Amino acid sequence: MSASQLSPGLEAFLTMARATVAEFPAPFAALAAEVAIVVEDWPQDWMLDDLGIDDPLDLTGLYEGIPLTEKSSFDQPMQPDTVWLFREPILAEWRERDGVSLRDLVAHVTVHEFAHHFGWSDDDIAAIDRWWE
Repeated sequence: MSASQLSPGLEAFLTMARATVAEFPAPFAALAAEVAIVVEDWPQDWMLDDLGIDDPLDLTGLYEGIPLTEKSSFDQPMQPDTVWLFREPILAEWRERDGVSLRDLVAHVTVHEFAHHFGWSDDDIAAIDRWWE
């Protein structure tokens, strides 16, 4: 296996995340398209500080925005809702897990960050994320 297969780059992570979103059920797919997906190697310091997290390896993803269940027609968004995925923490978790594909782990993190956006219940998550079956 080549080094790029062992550690896919940011674009590969973005492709995996977008493929996950493309598989969302119809009621969610159109709304999910309005959310930006950003992949970075590491979370930014302000993200860790806001969440009270000391170790950046503890943050694999983050939803930034107002959940649909809390939005009002009076809200004036300053920026699009964003799902952040953090490549290095996801790779570290993947290396620790036995038998889990990187694609499945990226999908798992992506689904859970979109769950924050949609206000999904555990049943909703189980319908999309195979890890909850």
